[in-house]
Amino acid sequence: MKKPKMAVTSLDKSIEELAAGTDHRKLAIWAADCAERVLPYFEERAPGDNRPREAIEAIRAWVLTGVFKMADIRRAALAAHAAAREVEEDNAARSAARAAGQAVAAAHVPRHAVAAALYAATAVRDAKNVSDAGAAAARERNWQYQHLLELGLC
Repeated sequence: MKKPKMAVTSLDKSIEELAAGTDHRKLAIWAADCAERVLPYFEERAPGDNRPREAIEAIRAWVLTGVFKMADIRRAALAAHAAAREVEEDNAARSAARAAGQAVAAAHVPRHAVAAALYAATAVRDAKNVSDAGAAAARERNWQYQHLLELGLC
């Protein structure tokens, strides 16, 4: 059986519901944290390509400064997604770069934070062997859920 394009877990709906009630900047922090956890999958595959890391840095800068320039956010997001396309068949690296692109886009549209987390879980799933892939994605989604709860309490 072919695996789904994105990681699917029992926590998906709970994460979406929790995210819907979370402050915009806390969601951005969460998205950056989720993307950063899987960034090594990309950086191991493309060690000289800093575009996904720069996207994560851009969202963190927005959280700290509140300075928002749509052109900069868009540029960082598109660059991370371009990096994702360039890793071709490496699914974990591609999903990690896409997580970074979605994370920075959360500065503009908070809902992108949920996509960043989903891409991060997919990167984890695709980095594992087939027998452990689903469990690895479930553990990642559990961490994401717990982390979002913690950030929401701050």
